[in-house]
Amino acid sequence: MSNPGIQAIVRDPGGAVIGLDFDGTLAPIVPDPRDARSHPAAPPVLAELGGRVKAVVIVTGRPAATVIEYGPGLEKVQGLVVLGHYGFERWEGGRVSAPPPPPGVMRAKAELPRLVEGIQGVTIEDKQRAVAVHTRRAPDPRQSLERLREPLAKLAAAHGLVVEPGRMVLELRPPGMDKGHALDLFLAERAARSVLFAGDDLGDLAAFEAVRASGLPGVTVCSGSTEVTELAERADLVVDGPEGVVALLTELSAAIRDSSATGAG
Repeated sequence: MSNPGIQAIVRDPGGAVIGLDFDGTLAPIVPDPRDARSHPAAPPVLAELGGRVKAVVIVTGRPAATVIEYGPGLEKVQGLVVLGHYGFERWEGGRVSAPPPPPGVMRAKAELPRLVEGIQGVTIEDKQRAVAVHTRRAPDPRQSLERLREPLAKLAAAHGLVVEPGRMVLELRPPGMDKGHALDLFLAERAARSVLFAGDDLGDLAAFEAVRASGLPGVTVCSGSTEVTELAERADLVVDGPEGVVALLTELSAAIRDSSATGAG
């Protein structure tokens, strides 16, 4: 593992923060987001890493409790923190803390059925503190996505929200927080000495920037797909989807274990 950021984590795992997106990174993308589940090998390898590194944090647009529900075994990862809704919400030690949902989300949610009416295969996902419009199940997902961009942007603006684009999804959410800001705050909170962040979508670019802006030894990992090329162009490492992420984490865990054993001897 020749990447300098990886080497820093292996040399000093007790100072490392391992940050990860959920959908497309730990869990394969599926047509219906309610069917998403973490890769079966992800919780065990994160549990092993959790016992060696400073912290494991999942930074996601989903509600934090949903990640725990859709990732059986994640609740057993030592010291795991889930920052849901881009950092507005936090799961830690089995408890969720968050401010009340902003009223603009509820108002926008009420108007969405009218906007998507007649567009075949489009679905609305209620994320409590955000609302997402998915086009993956439409006959032409990209065309449906483009058709909805302008009306959803106007709806978001009318209710004080922003639009977060993703893989065949447009999400309306409150402004003022993104994955980069959430990760930056977490790194400072934990006094991290190195950091890895893995993601798969445009929303993860902010976290990549946070890794670089932190000044810490770090590595950015793209869970690669044919749908999002911008992330791969900005990543230090590109792996093949969640399977590749799990393989990288497994290799990292083994390298830390071997380094610790060598040091002990």
